[in-house]
Amino acid sequence: MEIKILLVFFVSLSSMLSTTLSRSTRSNITWWCNQTPHPEPCVYLMSHGSRRFAPKHMSQFRKIMVQLAFDRAVMTGKKVNEFGQSCENWKQKAAWRDCLKLFDNTILQLNTTLRGLESRRRMGCNDFDAQTWLSTALTNIQTCEAGFMDFNVSDFFTPSSSNSISQMISNSLAVNGIFLRKRNLTQVFPGWLSRHHKRLLLSSTKAHIVVAKDGSGNFRTVQAALDAAAKRKRYTRFIIHVKRGVYRENIEVSSANRNVMLVGDGMKRTIITSSRSAKTGYTIYSSATAGIDGPGFIARDITFSNTAGPTKGQAVALRSASDLSVFYRCAIVGYQDTLMVHSQRQFYRECYIYGTVDIIFGNAAVVLQSCSIFARRPLKGQANIITAQGRGDPYQNTGIAIHNSRILAANDLKPVVHAFNTYLGRPWQQYSRTVVLKTYLDSLVSPAGWSKWGHSDFALGTLYYGEYKNYGPSSSIKWRVKWPGFHVITSPSVASRFTVDSLIAGGTWLPTTGVPFTAGL
Repeated sequence: MEIKILLVFFVSLSSMLSTTLSRSTRSNITWWCNQTPHPEPCVYLMSHGSRRFAPKHMSQFRKIMVQLAFDRAVMTGKKVNEFGQSCENWKQKAAWRDCLKLFDNTILQLNTTLRGLESRRRMGCNDFDAQTWLSTALTNIQTCEAGFMDFNVSDFFTPSSSNSISQMISNSLAVNGIFLRKRNLTQVFPGWLSRHHKRLLLSSTKAHIVVAKDGSGNFRTVQAALDAAAKRKRYTRFIIHVKRGVYRENIEVSSANRNVMLVGDGMKRTIITSSRSAKTGYTIYSSATAGIDGPGFIARDITFSNTAGPTKGQAVALRSASDLSVFYRCAIVGYQDTLMVHSQRQFYRECYIYGTVDIIFGNAAVVLQSCSIFARRPLKGQANIITAQGRGDPYQNTGIAIHNSRILAANDLKPVVHAFNTYLGRPWQQYSRTVVLKTYLDSLVSPAGWSKWGHSDFALGTLYYGEYKNYGPSSSIKWRVKWPGFHVITSPSVASRFTVDSLIAGGTWLPTTGVPFTAGL
């Protein structure tokens, strides 16, 4: 159903790109807005705003959609800031703090998209960049709202324009998607990296700052080193060597802190750990031991851990919203909600990921390649879920791809592996999208493969779950679910849509990181 709807929409909009329209049609705002998923707010905002004119061509219409979303985001962001004075308890305060940050980032993403569309040659922005940033902006709004729902205080936070922001971003995604379909992006280098940056990424990994618990480096804590990196005037690659040791702290890499690289002494030797959780006063978003927002982040030979334990509910070890980020030879260790691939384009290579319920979740465009994913022993009555992908809009270019990896039982699960079900994924949002490619599936994986969200039939026709040439004891598709959204992929061309080259355009930026990768199948 989703594919049919998208085809109808793309055909109708694509015809506008090649057909000369009459003057009367071009001047009709309603006609233009009727081509979008949410025409009513489009008509209202275009008719009542300061830009009361109909576009003459599709590229102008795209800019108007993004500008209107930006204007609404700025307006609502001010309201979010004012909400802080009305917080009556710690739950409201915790959720509000997340929203404050997320709305700031939404404004940043929309502004970056606008500047990119207006100065494409200077910035090097391409349509894939724009779709990524718009997808992130929409995910931010959804994460903000989820924080209040997690604490059951959603009635407290109801800015009237938040819904119209989401709808206008959705319209922007749909219109930009038309341009995206017509471009070959395999040779386009990401716009925000200059040629100077490209050369630097190929240089040696000599550290600018050293972190050591024993005082032998520049700083004793990782966050102190990150704060120092944030003060630099030029955002070329900045390398922080974190010497062996257990660093008990929560770290944040702000969205303005670009091109930071954390290099440890090995995942068994350099460990960053904390124990925040949903049951100790944190939202899922803010429970993260490491929260990474700055673009171009790289981590190598480090463990990110959350030791809250299985009884404390959601407890994130690593949360990444870093565009064009890489995690290489890292361990990410927790129980429920271990790895939050929140948004943007991400790549994980040769990583070890441990968890129980919704081990990998979020709405990034992410490829995990040559990784080992270990299901641990959950609580009684729980099932292990490898992924819970959060694509909430059919035009977001997001999804989780697990490629050439292994899904195994951790040591604590092995003795009781038959007492618990383990599934490859379940639909967190309506258009959830996860594909498992050429991956070893050990005997712990249920024959059904995939799980419903609770006991409902939510999203079974709109999700996209796929398997391609997996192997191992549980790779048989004989007893897999029969949902409309589940696909046994047999075509290499279809499977290729979820590779490094296609899902994250990795062939254009990963070579500069020095990290090994397979571009295709």
